[in-house]
Amino acid sequence: MFDSETTVQLLVCIFVTAGLYITWLLVRHVRAKRESGHPITPRPIVLGISSAATFLDTLGIGSFAPTTSAFRQWRLVPDEHMPGTLNVGYVIPTLLVAAIYIQSISVDATTLIAMLVASVIGAWFGAGIVSHWPRRRIRIGMGIALLVAGLIMLLSQPQIALLPSGGEATGLHGLKLVVGVIGNFVLGALMTLGIGLYAPCMILVYFLGLSPAAAFPIMMGSCALLMPVASVRFLKAGSFSSGAVVGMALTGIPAVLVAALLVKSLPLVGLKWLVIVIVTYTAIALLRSARFKLSKEVAL
Repeated sequence: MFDSETTVQLLVCIFVTAGLYITWLLVRHVRAKRESGHPITPRPIVLGISSAATFLDTLGIGSFAPTTSAFRQWRLVPDEHMPGTLNVGYVIPTLLVAAIYIQSISVDATTLIAMLVASVIGAWFGAGIVSHWPRRRIRIGMGIALLVAGLIMLLSQPQIALLPSGGEATGLHGLKLVVGVIGNFVLGALMTLGIGLYAPCMILVYFLGLSPAAAFPIMMGSCALLMPVASVRFLKAGSFSSGAVVGMALTGIPAVLVAALLVKSLPLVGLKWLVIVIVTYTAIALLRSARFKLSKEVAL
């Protein structure tokens, strides 16, 4: 079994390697677009949205739900390309966040490895399915995912506090480990649809009795490792918006550094309430759009 320091070093090496590989894929994609006469120029509004969302994500609020809401509001990315754009665009900033924040490991190695592998496998299968979904199915899936994300954020607010706060265990065994692995597999697949993994994974491991110190590397590591895997599949399928992805990747790194290294305090509770309202509105709009399209098809 690896000790805490060795495990941290191994994970950071994996994060760096994955980040470099995704960067290489993105650079190759940009060059191919330019050589074909279609240079990629990110829109200024995308740069602003992704900077703010990555900043909030680093502080624990999340980036997928706010970005989806903003992109739909200004019609910046087609709905069918939204899951791929979110995963590919935010993969590099997420890897950087994980490398900065994972400083110690207080969880059983078997539990950690099993949970991380499960999330990665889930993401691989999920991305392969979602990348070929039609627009209406994407709208329904993302609408439900955003409602779930909004509900989780609502229940985690200190004024409500209905979610578990964790136990004292440092590892999962027997049936609990099986439940944890299956649960993280499902969450890895769902993240490819646009629902963030961090909060649902936290709820899962807290329900299973893990301590917050043991849960953190599972949550952070799962999110960081599954996104490169999902991104590769979305990149190969071409199921993403090139301009948005480049802008998100470019602005994400400085936003992470500012939030992680410079910002000491912000009124996060108030910001979370605002995000809950926006996310719920966007979820309803997505589901109504899907219903409207179905009504038109039936009428025809």
